[in-house]
Amino acid sequence: MIRSMTAYASAEATGPAGTLSCELRTVNHRYLELSPRLPDELRVFEPALRERIAARLSRGKVDVTVRLRGETRADSLQVNSAALARLSELALDLEARFPRMAIEFTELLRFPGVLQQAEVDPDVLQAALLDVLERALDALTATREREGAKLAALLKERLDAIERIVAEVRGFMPQIREGLRARLESRLADLKQPADPGRLEQELVLQITRSDVDEELDRLSTHIAETRRVLSTAEPVGRRLDFLMQEFNREANTLGSKAVDGRSTNAAVELKVLIEQMREQVQNIE
Repeated sequence: MIRSMTAYASAEATGPAGTLSCELRTVNHRYLELSPRLPDELRVFEPALRERIAARLSRGKVDVTVRLRGETRADSLQVNSAALARLSELALDLEARFPRMAIEFTELLRFPGVLQQAEVDPDVLQAALLDVLERALDALTATREREGAKLAALLKERLDAIERIVAEVRGFMPQIREGLRARLESRLADLKQPADPGRLEQELVLQITRSDVDEELDRLSTHIAETRRVLSTAEPVGRRLDFLMQEFNREANTLGSKAVDGRSTNAAVELKVLIEQMREQVQNIE
């Protein structure tokens, strides 16, 4: 399955510590590069987060943003007995000085440090973080696969076009060879001295050899077949496709350098345009 490296996904879940949200943004990159942003209380889990992402993604620049919104619940609140006892001592001392002073219970609870939220078990918090991350990764992978299917379709269209050009060049190459023979015989006919038939044949063979592109056409056909095979595999294939684009380009350049008429020159130009379009798309494939 071809996957794009450009995608966005998010997930959110409410747990013991509050609401966890995870956002993933990915763009193309030669290797896997992670840029996580976590709140302070979750930084200790960054290695586990990195490991989980690396197990799911192989290439791309990945921006990871995790947010934790605490939600105070009655069953998670605790009273700081030491702080409350100290406030009680102060209240008794002040009451002797100010007999009419009244202290409300709710005011004591609002005093910093008196009412605290129970700490969440680190293992529970890590499990919650990895769970929301996993769901974000599932959504990201689905998006990357949808985009990858579109990229694969574009690549296959261009492969079909390249294959048609290769077939066309194969078709008119015999005409080009006959044209070379006719031009050579015409030039020799203009000479005052009769040409040696052996010399004529030798010169013709030399010109045909210089313009022969059968080997380049065969290699292009091989690259087409290999690219189609790679597009059907399940593992990440971006690097392999990038290498194949280089090979395609090399054969197109050679084909252009051996061109001896307008048809073969145009074919080489069209090939290079199609290959460049493919190369641009391949840069986004994982």
